[in-house]
Amino acid sequence: MPTGGVAPPQGHSGGRRGGFGPGCQSREPALTVWIETMASEKGAWPENVGILAMEIYFPSQYVDQEELEAFDGVSAGKYTIGLGQKRMGFCSDLEDINSLCMTVVHNLMQKTGTEYSSVGRLEVGTETLVDKSKSVKSVLMQLFPAGAETDVEGVDTTNACYGGTAALFNALNWVESSSWDGRLALVVCGDIAVYASGSARPTGGAGAVAMLVGPHAPLVVERGLRSSHMQHAYDFYKPDLSSEYPVVDGRLSIQSYLGALDQCYRRYRQKAAARPGGSAVTVDSFDAVLFHSPFGKLVQKSLARLVFNDFLQADDATVAEKYSGLEELRGKTLEESYFDRDVEKAFMERSRDQFEKKTRPSLLLASNVGNMYTPSLYSCLVSLLVSKKPDELTGTRIALFSYGSGLASSLFSIRVATSNGSGSRLEALLACVSDVMSRLESRQKVPPQVFADTMKLREESHHLAPYQPKGDPSVLFPGTYYLTGIDEKHRRQYSRAT
Repeated sequence: MPTGGVAPPQGHSGGRRGGFGPGCQSREPALTVWIETMASEKGAWPENVGILAMEIYFPSQYVDQEELEAFDGVSAGKYTIGLGQKRMGFCSDLEDINSLCMTVVHNLMQKTGTEYSSVGRLEVGTETLVDKSKSVKSVLMQLFPAGAETDVEGVDTTNACYGGTAALFNALNWVESSSWDGRLALVVCGDIAVYASGSARPTGGAGAVAMLVGPHAPLVVERGLRSSHMQHAYDFYKPDLSSEYPVVDGRLSIQSYLGALDQCYRRYRQKAAARPGGSAVTVDSFDAVLFHSPFGKLVQKSLARLVFNDFLQADDATVAEKYSGLEELRGKTLEESYFDRDVEKAFMERSRDQFEKKTRPSLLLASNVGNMYTPSLYSCLVSLLVSKKPDELTGTRIALFSYGSGLASSLFSIRVATSNGSGSRLEALLACVSDVMSRLESRQKVPPQVFADTMKLREESHHLAPYQPKGDPSVLFPGTYYLTGIDEKHRRQYSRAT
């Protein structure tokens, strides 16, 4: 095996056309149909561009947040109630950003039966850097079997937790551009979120999400309906390249997040109203509302924030009808209310039912794995998908808010398609993530001391070369890629767990 190499995945020799394989248990070769249809549409404006298939990876070990509260000596409920977290997944020194992304890509391609030659663009979003020059995308090219097409555009995008959304937008734009050659785009988001010991540590996590993007998708990203807000801020950043740990200004981070949400929502509403036949947008316009999730409690506050925005924009008649009892808050402003306890309490209570219906189902993975950084928002999408039946999803609209500190943010929407064969395609997509619950339940819980020791080992071994990992591969999920060694030139070698 060459230095830094990894054995090519089995079952992708290039001799078979794309189609959902046994892992998705689909009864029709859906991706074969899509690829052939896309080829016939090359040069035309592609229809219903969006997400064709998804896969998620998270670590096989976790620490219980209640036990972590006791271990850290904090008050009971600080992490579980105060932050809204239950369990936190974490990686040993066997896993890095390359291995996470290789695992999720291999699993997606194997489950869907998609040939690597069917991929024309590969975009990676991450803030977990192991090299200041070499992209994770270039490492993923190892997965392409010998003789496969290597004319594959795209590299990595980095801006805290926003890189995955930038990668998705790049893929969507490519499919809708004159550069599109009829092939699929592959989007990968992955990160390992770790913090120094202290109040921020329980907001860590790890994971990766991979998505196939193209026309005739069951999850259609609504064209022309996305808004962004970009601003300079030092709310969360990683200036020390010798450490995995960020510098965090907690108060500024919350203010920046909520302020970006306000700006994106305002602009989204403006764009929606300006469309032919457009109408006013409120939280009621969506069947589900998903957010980047650093921790669950902030997500609940964020939905309440959108309802507060609706309240401020409503006319007096609507306020009297929908917001009775809150009239005294009409004088409040967005800019002055980031830490206004009266506003927060009132609108969290008023939006409670909407939160339970539109947002809580999306927090399954966020509360049980933790903050995945760039995959966070897309883990929420996976959580929503596995929490609903196909007929509960068909025809629904989903709002998604993405945020990355520093800062970059966007609000966009997805429509679950209802026709042109999308029913079977949606079922095929759902089949690909149907094992999420069983994988969550099969994880190994470890004592907080083992978690703390693992974090100490990661801290001490970060960027060492040469280095031989000390973790035990037997605890990994079967098929997981893992680091076997780093040589004196910092070249990394990988293998797959059996």
